[in-house]
Amino acid sequence: MPYISTQDKHLTVLNLFTTDKPEKQDTLIQEMRKIVDTAAFDGWISSTVHAGQDSPGTANFIQWRSGEDLEKRYAGEEFKHRTLPVFQDITTSIRLLQSEIVYTQRHPSQGEATEVSPDRDDHTVIEIFKVSAGDQDELIAELGEGQSWLAEVDGYRSHSVFKGLRARFLEGPFAVVYSQWASKEQYDAHRNQPAAQQSDARRKSQARIDALKTDRDWNSYRVIHSRAAGA
Repeated sequence: MPYISTQDKHLTVLNLFTTDKPEKQDTLIQEMRKIVDTAAFDGWISSTVHAGQDSPGTANFIQWRSGEDLEKRYAGEEFKHRTLPVFQDITTSIRLLQSEIVYTQRHPSQGEATEVSPDRDDHTVIEIFKVSAGDQDELIAELGEGQSWLAEVDGYRSHSVFKGLRARFLEGPFAVVYSQWASKEQYDAHRNQPAAQQSDARRKSQARIDALKTDRDWNSYRVIHSRAAGA
């Protein structure tokens, strides 16, 4: 199964799709599984399919050897004339985000590595932050080291921060936070905690993030399928 580690030099691609109906999410998952189960692209390492929970949609967490390998995939006739049109037909939005891992933190109970796997029961949250070019590194630092207090939050398992490198269907610099929680209930309790009950560290960090970001959106997911090269 895929692992998230700052020691790896993979290109991480997060393909995020939204749709307007649960049945379209089911179709998205079927189409994604077809691609994952037959993937044999040069430089492809792994793909992990996520099903949307709070809103209909899917995410594919993909590891590639390099951006050059990915661009060969994008340039292929299959991607341009079948894959992309199929997804455009059943989605309300598509974002293909290329990134690099810059920070990861785990609760001490989660061991030595951050694993992404359908064998786990994580409630997974993916957040996209847009930011001005000059503020990207500061925002990433605040989303990473600035969130060390998360280890004290009930239900927290891990969070990983990715620096956006380039994207299709998303303009401008961005950062991605991929976090794992023990349950939806515990994540929602954290997310909706009144400001008056939040720690000083959280309020200070959130104020800085709010000042730096230009936009933010998120969805929660359940990991449902994964395959690696050679499997």
